Amino acid sequence: MRTHVNSVGLLVVSDPALNFSYPAHIPRECIDALPSLPGVYFFRDGAGTPLYIGKSVNIRARVLSHMRTAEEMQMLARTASIDFERTGGEICALLREAELVKRHQPVFNQKLRRQREMCAISMAGEVPQIVFARELDFARALQLFGLFGSRKAAIETLRDVVHARGLCTVASGLEKGMPGRPCFARQVARCQGACTGEETAADHAARVRLALEPLRVTPWPFPGPVAIVEESAGLRQRAMVDGWCYLGVAAAAGKAPRGGKARAAAQPRFDIDVYNILVRPLASGALRIEEL
Repeated sequence: MRTHVNSVGLLVVSDPALNFSYPAHIPRECIDALPSLPGVYFFRDGAGTPLYIGKSVNIRARVLSHMRTAEEMQMLARTASIDFERTGGEICALLREAELVKRHQPVFNQKLRRQREMCAISMAGEVPQIVFARELDFARALQLFGLFGSRKAAIETLRDVVHARGLCTVASGLEKGMPGRPCFARQVARCQGACTGEETAADHAARVRLALEPLRVTPWPFPGPVAIVEESAGLRQRAMVDGWCYLGVAAAAGKAPRGGKARAAAQPRFDIDVYNILVRPLASGALRIEEL
């Protein structure tokens, strides 16, 4: 919804739906071919380049909803064709969408486009440390909390937690201190004295871990790669995942992964999008898993 002031000074509300027309230039056969089944779909320009990649448990219904949305006029005007790729279910569609968006970088996809540089708060010792995924295997490391796109974001979160839970800024590594000298929080009675020895380092570290617990990063729960099995309308797929990294799909047991990163020899790299897609369904036991 856009507004502007007209020539006589009246505030006018411009509704994009008033200027919207159904994109008749998109070939009808593209629409007729869309199934009411799970998968990913592609809006492509005249050169075949993906403008937008999406996913749905009902490809046809989701694509038609795009074509009735006035706010997507610019994308629709540039679209020359629409096609799709079926998947065995919703999880396979989510994993495939995330992989394809990062690979093709479609101009109208706002999310999933960048493989972000990640850091986290580590409590492997008694003082919180900011660690980076390029230096540590986040999939198998213990005592990691939070996933952040920058060191600054991690420190700001740690500072908020320390202040909210009455922790010591010196013992948390946020403030430089002198031996035996109270931190600022201790001076205003918001610290239990880890900086002055009134609270042991071990006790303080235990309180830090408890305060960070809602942000705990779940380690990869299997000793190696697994297949997530889904089936829809006769299509059975096995999505290969290892260390929160999507490796591709195999149509049947024993076949090599197709698509994805397909890293046979290289160590899989933690992918925050795959982590966010799978961490809760895996914890709930809702997925059919085959350990490989």
